[in-house]
Amino acid sequence: VRGKGVQTSSLCTLVLFFVYYKPEIKFPTSLCAKEVQAQVSNHSPDQHINSLHNDTQRVQAAAVDAELNTVLLIWMWPFGSKFDLNCNIFNIRCHLTDDKSLYHKAHGVIFHHRDITVASLPKEPRPWFQKWVWFNMESPAHSGQIPEINHLFNLTCSYRLDSNIPVPYGQLLPLSSGIESFELPPKDKLVCWIVSNWNPNLRRVQFYNELKKHVQINTYGRAFQQRVSDQDYTEIISSCKFYFSFENSIYKDYITEKLFRPMKLGSVPIVLGPPRQNYEEHIPADSFIHVDDFSTPKELAERILYLNQNITEYMKYFNWKNRFEVQLGGFGQEHACRTCSYLQKNRRYQAFHDLNKWYWG
Repeated sequence: VRGKGVQTSSLCTLVLFFVYYKPEIKFPTSLCAKEVQAQVSNHSPDQHINSLHNDTQRVQAAAVDAELNTVLLIWMWPFGSKFDLNCNIFNIRCHLTDDKSLYHKAHGVIFHHRDITVASLPKEPRPWFQKWVWFNMESPAHSGQIPEINHLFNLTCSYRLDSNIPVPYGQLLPLSSGIESFELPPKDKLVCWIVSNWNPNLRRVQFYNELKKHVQINTYGRAFQQRVSDQDYTEIISSCKFYFSFENSIYKDYITEKLFRPMKLGSVPIVLGPPRQNYEEHIPADSFIHVDDFSTPKELAERILYLNQNITEYMKYFNWKNRFEVQLGGFGQEHACRTCSYLQKNRRYQAFHDLNKWYWG
């Protein structure tokens, strides 16, 4: 009986189609009317809503399964440091793995540039659906070129905003609800700088040597034979009115934790790095001081001393804290999770041509 009802229903649907378009065919439409009426009477509005709800749940469940089935293979741990393979903290569902036996199933394979050697690359052919991802957070000055990999990758993941998957060292996000208003930490130091790598040929060292003639600078780090622990770092930076956020090399978007950590801890960053315009793509224009805004180090020193005596002007550098908060980037795990999320949303074929020209110029 049930089979007959299904056949009648299908037949009626076909008949109603022909009736709508008025073909020259005669058929007992009264039979269809009775069938449709029977179907309507057997399905209440609540049943219809429940059916739609169940369908929605099935679609959502399928979407979750699709996310979890997206596999990203970590070919080598960055600098040998392992991280959690769970992406929940980024609200991303994904399957991260370092199991190379899954190579032929992986939708993507991520390679950390500083750990790449030609001999370490996969020997088997790349599956047609698989994307290789180049991952690097070091500046070009500290990343050696490998000619053999120039046209090897489909995607890039780095601090640069024009990467396929950009993951900066930090960013400003709208304040979360419940965040208390900003209070300036107590200050007992004017200018501070923590530095490990000392090279007299670097611009930051030359600038420091000139500036210290005009203003007192508290210095720390391996370069000054005074190592700083994480706890010491927090206490030192929060007690400084200004902090030298001097990058070790100057490249587009190479704006590191040297900027974002002092901002988070309540110190005004004095930056030396890419041009001011590039910084303003990352942080508000009135949240930092750029050394290029001054013709000489002495001129910058005069500005620092002025702000030290004028608290109202000094506090303007913290106006951004009424709207934003600093989120520091996470090395390795965040890059893998963001990459896997990108693969979920971008299934089309992609290729990245001439990595050397893009990154090293």
